[in-house]
Amino acid sequence: MSKTVQIASPAQFSGLLKSSKIVVADFYADWCGPCKAIAPIYEQLSAQLSRPNHITFVKVNVDTQKEVAASYNVTAMPTFMIFKQGTVVEKVTGADPQKLQAVVRKLAAEAEGGSSSSGFGGSNSGSNWRVGDLPKGYGDVSDQVDVKGLELLNSNSEFGSVRVLFDSSKPSGLQKGKAPENQAKDWVESDTDEQLMMFMPFQATLKVHTLQITSLPPKPEDDDDDVPMRPQTIQIYPNRPHILGFEEADDTPAAQSITIAESDWDSTGTATLPLRFVKFQNVTSLVLFIVDGDGDGDRVRVDRVRVIGETGEKRDLGKLEKIGDEPGE
Repeated sequence: MSKTVQIASPAQFSGLLKSSKIVVADFYADWCGPCKAIAPIYEQLSAQLSRPNHITFVKVNVDTQKEVAASYNVTAMPTFMIFKQGTVVEKVTGADPQKLQAVVRKLAAEAEGGSSSSGFGGSNSGSNWRVGDLPKGYGDVSDQVDVKGLELLNSNSEFGSVRVLFDSSKPSGLQKGKAPENQAKDWVESDTDEQLMMFMPFQATLKVHTLQITSLPPKPEDDDDDVPMRPQTIQIYPNRPHILGFEEADDTPAAQSITIAESDWDSTGTATLPLRFVKFQNVTSLVLFIVDGDGDGDRVRVDRVRVIGETGEKRDLGKLEKIGDEPGE
């Protein structure tokens, strides 16, 4: 069920501006082609970021709610406005998916107590534990991962499932103090040896610029004698129709092979891996093969995976329509 609120009256809109800390409004028209093209992206943001009385997504039909549209001088569709405590703080005119996502996620991160900067920490609600700056012009596209299609070979079932790798929350390994005994393990570890093979399908075609791998060794107070290793060699295969077997991977040339040095891990246990961008255009899936770890152990640990890039190819969504215009004019 959609979390987006369809505005039916000026009073309803005014009430939401008072009751919700942040309101994201989509001013649209039924006859507007660009409005229809960007609607799925707006709905996806709403599904991911809506919080009762905190972050509310609304749609305002400018033909049926002319008074609301006129109040905010909306003259082109689509127009997106972000209200913070009833005041307009951001405005995006036109069907620009990248700009819309960046603006909305930034405000959502602030609302959740995150950073307002453009760093890794401020770009995605719940991800403010990360440090560093996003590559210029690119954003976090991890929300495009089709979690239902994720697969992970050679993972130990005593630890988290593959889906936990794409949880934006702060890993328990970064929490201070000893973890409670009954706390779920929010990371994955390899089983019979140090290798892991992951299939990562996407909901849309992506341009993948960078990958981030977070791996946190146990804390000293956890009394773990058999310390798992961090990944060292990672081979990456784009656009595979399914997961590779380990023997198949040995016989299949990777698009890129990356060796992670000890100095690549930052203070959050995260290594940022720039890809050969020309090889990762129009990507519908990735296979990540962790070949070995950074020591002589038998296990490799991974806490989080993050995908940085761009959703789809930039498209010409047509000229903006003005309020009062008829279709085709």
